[in-house]
Amino acid sequence: MSLFFRKKQSEEVFSFDPEKEYPVLRCSICNGEQVAGFKNKETGHFTEVSLIRGSAELEDFKKKYGITEITKEY
Repeated sequence: MSLFFRKKQSEEVFSFDPEKEYPVLRCSICNGEQVAGFKNKETGHFTEVSLIRGSAELEDFKKKYGITEITKEY
């Protein structure tokens, strides 16, 4: 058994309500890391859904949740 292992990706789909939340791509200025998730319109709380490492993963995220546009936050 190894001490180091890769965390398994869950195929669980997060359910979001377009009336209460909107999709956001959080981008780091320092290292370029991108995290896709949803931000609550009322409270501003961000819920992280997946780490985006490339354009293919971003397209998969959009397709999974039926999103056409996503805003970027830095």
